Amino acid sequence: SAAARIRQALIDLAARGAALLVISQDLDELFEIASRVAVLHAGTLSAPVPVGETTREAVGLLMGGSEAAHV
Repeated sequence: SAAARIRQALIDLAARGAALLVISQDLDELFEIASRVAVLHAGTLSAPVPVGETTREAVGLLMGGSEAAHV
């Protein structure tokens, strides 16, 4: 599919050292592509953290506006 080809192209670019900004609400996709993740909610950007140091659940809570979530 076109989405799979784009995803692979992004992964290839990142592997070659390119910096990428990916905006998505698909957490599975983000955790596959990204090395770090940050959440923008209501105009506030969370601190970026390595994907290996957080969970989809914690990121989802931040996306929903939970201040109690620790990414």
